[in-house]
Amino acid sequence: MTDTYTRFVSHGPGRDIAKRLGLPQPVALRRYRPGAPLIEGPVLVQGSTSGADSLAAALLAWNLDVRRHAIPKEKLGAIILVLDELARPEDLEHPVLTAATSLRDLAPNARVITVSRTADSAVEPATAAARHGVDGLLRSLAKELRAGATGNGILLAAGADTTSPGTLGALRFFLSGRSAFVDGQFLTVTSGAGQLPDDVEKPLAGKVAVVTGAARGIGAAIARTLYRDGATLILVDIPAAGDHLAAVANEVHGTALQLDISRSDAGQRIIDHAVARHGRLDIVIHNAGITRDKLLANMDAGRWNSVIAVNIAAQLRINDALLASEHFRDSPRIVSVASTSGIAGNRGQTNYAASKGGVIGMVRATVPLIGERGGSINAVAPGFIETEMTARIPFATREIARRLNSLQQGGRPGDVAEAIAFLASDAAGGISGEVLRVCGQNLVGA
Repeated sequence: MTDTYTRFVSHGPGRDIAKRLGLPQPVALRRYRPGAPLIEGPVLVQGSTSGADSLAAALLAWNLDVRRHAIPKEKLGAIILVLDELARPEDLEHPVLTAATSLRDLAPNARVITVSRTADSAVEPATAAARHGVDGLLRSLAKELRAGATGNGILLAAGADTTSPGTLGALRFFLSGRSAFVDGQFLTVTSGAGQLPDDVEKPLAGKVAVVTGAARGIGAAIARTLYRDGATLILVDIPAAGDHLAAVANEVHGTALQLDISRSDAGQRIIDHAVARHGRLDIVIHNAGITRDKLLANMDAGRWNSVIAVNIAAQLRINDALLASEHFRDSPRIVSVASTSGIAGNRGQTNYAASKGGVIGMVRATVPLIGERGGSINAVAPGFIETEMTARIPFATREIARRLNSLQQGGRPGDVAEAIAFLASDAAGGISGEVLRVCGQNLVGA
């Protein structure tokens, strides 16, 4: 959907008018293009620890232009602030304020990324305070950045370090245009598991993936992105969407499975379809979902039960079938689409928010079950995304919703798809139980 306002204020007279009136000035975001550089401009790695040294060496191996000390007034593509040895809150001062002197030198669409350790792995209260202080620091800094720049963080659990595959995978994602609408967020790397792809342009090569709700909107965008990244696809949607589903399946050279996922045998039918055509199943993307919005005072059983049945109960049954199958055992990946409504709530969406909050609870509780076979499960929570559904929102309400995030614009279905594709890859093998918000740093329900 076209954002006319963003186009108007991005250049020429429109930009000058917005600046004079103090109006929001969203910019065109740097999104992923195959063959484009990972990041444009030098990458400044700040930090004096051995972890910072190792990370800088890894980035040099990616042929990036790495700096260990800032050059005054040199435009930077990224600042990576390594804080992996914090012991007390006072330890934040020197590295943080040193990095602060380079913030004005960030190029448009630059990246700021912190690498620190989880507070819950700390032994001393002072260490936990310092580590959790990074949370408030990064989220606040992300709100200060301008011109399409984003700030995100990587948290290292006890089993991970600055050069674990999961750390480097998350770092590549945050540096790239794939994370254009991800801002003010953290990913926790829980272990040294995972593997970086041999071909960074085809990280899903050789994988068989299922996408539910794939006939249109975000589901179709997910299918296109996974196909671009090398996956073989099985697309699922209800029979009523059969024509649209077939068109998307033909586009991505996949197969279409017309199926109501709320059926009790849906999981087994998906597995049987995958095995009959490909002999196995590696990735499942739970995207299918519905809304039946009403204020709770006006809610009826039909609206409530239909949303719960499709949005969470179906996923639970399908996951039970997957985890019981011998064909879903080779480092499998599950990614579910949640929503910021399930985190922050949204007026008129008690049923939807309950279902999406349920997705988050399911994901976290499934971590040890899928971890037994070297797999992972995560969720992506979209915020305001430009879809057919948001296009029906009244104009004034839609414009306000677009501007209520740090990037001052709505996201695209492809932004959600990029996050899902990353979490479905082996590079994210050390990341499990996470809920990654794709919302431009906002908690408005979607």
